[in-house]
Amino acid sequence: MIQIFNAQSISGQSVNLTIPSSETLELDASGLTLFPGLIDPHVHFRTPGLEHKENWLTAARAAIYGGYTTVFDMPNTLPPTITAELLHEKKALIDSQLAEAGVPLRYELFFGADKQHLNQLAAVKTEVIGIKVFMGCSTGNLVIDDDASLQAVFEIAAQNDMLVAVHAEDEQRMHERKKQFQGTPHFHDHSAIRDIEVARLAVEKAIALTRRYGTRLYILHLSTAEELALVAKAKQEGLPVYAETTPHHLFLNDSAYAELKGRAVVNPPLRTAEHNAVLLDAIRSGLIDTIGSDHAPHTTAEKDRPYGECPSGMPGIETTLPLLLTAYHQGLLTLEQIVRLTSTRAQEIFRLPQTEDVVLVDLNKKSEVTPQKLQTKCAWSAFTGKVLQGWPVYTIVQGKCFHLV
Repeated sequence: MIQIFNAQSISGQSVNLTIPSSETLELDASGLTLFPGLIDPHVHFRTPGLEHKENWLTAARAAIYGGYTTVFDMPNTLPPTITAELLHEKKALIDSQLAEAGVPLRYELFFGADKQHLNQLAAVKTEVIGIKVFMGCSTGNLVIDDDASLQAVFEIAAQNDMLVAVHAEDEQRMHERKKQFQGTPHFHDHSAIRDIEVARLAVEKAIALTRRYGTRLYILHLSTAEELALVAKAKQEGLPVYAETTPHHLFLNDSAYAELKGRAVVNPPLRTAEHNAVLLDAIRSGLIDTIGSDHAPHTTAEKDRPYGECPSGMPGIETTLPLLLTAYHQGLLTLEQIVRLTSTRAQEIFRLPQTEDVVLVDLNKKSEVTPQKLQTKCAWSAFTGKVLQGWPVYTIVQGKCFHLV
């Protein structure tokens, strides 16, 4: 068993804890704060087919170093996870890689909605955490861009009590906007092409389908005040609508293109600083339910290509908690809000069982983000050079303790 002495709860009380384990370990946690194991409901660990960017050997260590003990992986891999057979093959690969890594990371998988395989959705309902719908193109070629298919997904999900997670960007408006920016390949154009209206239209449509069918709806990487207004109205109606944001939409904005260039390109894109403030307010009010890292690594060579050639996405699972804790030190968030955002609310929404996973955090530890310290295979971060305050020191998952040094 693992015995933890002298830890501090987020409310400031002294805590001693015993965790069942095949290990025999005593930890003096003086000066450390006890958090539940974190849940990341939105990662892209790239297996199968894209392992040059990331795999579960490296990503599992990145998760542990970030304080995460549970992750939900997305289906836009090569091949995409759109049939029961592909789902089982992916699970076997993941289990093999986790065994090789020696990391008992808990995971769930999203199943990809594909127009040609809608008959597969109900067949996997007990094996997946939910259905992922790309309403607009992102990394990969999964997209549901016609109303008939989208309605079918929501109806099937409701009939089978499955949650639908949407990448809410309107494909038609994106195509129209792209025509206006031909011949001006600037990174900043990314935020103009995939503008606020692209996001608002898609969220409005998804909520309308939830209103029609009663489908549980999880809106991924929400980035704008306009989307929040729609979510607020839906929640007031009592609709089962839940909102996620990301660390990059909270702590970066479109001014980042000047320095980061392609490394700032994400879908949905970075917005103006005004939206950062609105998102923080929505976390404080409880309107935003969760934070997903949207850990989506690409190699530096891929991200350093010109605009139009560089893929969208950035790594983030290792820096999400330190960013939030730095915001806590700045008086922007409370520890209770951070725990809700990174653990307890996801557990409620996705109906996860209680675990004994914990993270011991040094709230006062200051450390600079550097490529050398990162566990992710891509070895870069949009937050490189920033000194963050508050880092995990021990992560305990399924009775195995990792000392993060």
